[in-house]
Amino acid sequence: MKPIRQLTIATAIVAMLAIANTPLRAKNYVTPKAYMFGFSASFNDSIVYFTDIQEVDSVWFMQKRKLLAGRANYSSQLREYCAGKLDMPKRTCVVICSEKRKDVEKKYEKMKRMYTQNKKGAIYDVRFITSSDFKFTSVNMDEGTEEPVAKPEKKKKDKPKKDGKRPPRDGKMPPPPRN
Repeated sequence: MKPIRQLTIATAIVAMLAIANTPLRAKNYVTPKAYMFGFSASFNDSIVYFTDIQEVDSVWFMQKRKLLAGRANYSSQLREYCAGKLDMPKRTCVVICSEKRKDVEKKYEKMKRMYTQNKKGAIYDVRFITSSDFKFTSVNMDEGTEEPVAKPEKKKKDKPKKDGKRPPRDGKMPPPPRN
């Protein structure tokens, strides 16, 4: 009896270690093109920069939440441009990206309106960076450990047929009806 118990415990430990070491990251997928723009601001001055909306090829997204994978790399591209060409180091840079141009245009107009039509009296010097001055380059997020997955397709869930009766919340089956 003891060898069976030891084998069971050993199997449970091995299973727990395997589960603990399994990466729970969402797989990334590549889209042939995506649209993005950049925004750069600093807490030391009132100058803010907007890039044009650009079409970028081979952009990686995280599968679960449709977030831009490697967004720190894209924002560092803009930060390096601001430090090198504009001589403005240590700026906070943000990249807004989506697979649909309409979504990016909507966010672009909202942010631009927020800095140009400010009701609180704050004055911002809004400047624009054209695509001929700065262009985002695609970032390869393929580490070799994860294979790129095609864009996930939505599956319809099979719903159980409704018979008009709902099971009680405690999970127990109701008693049969009395005649």
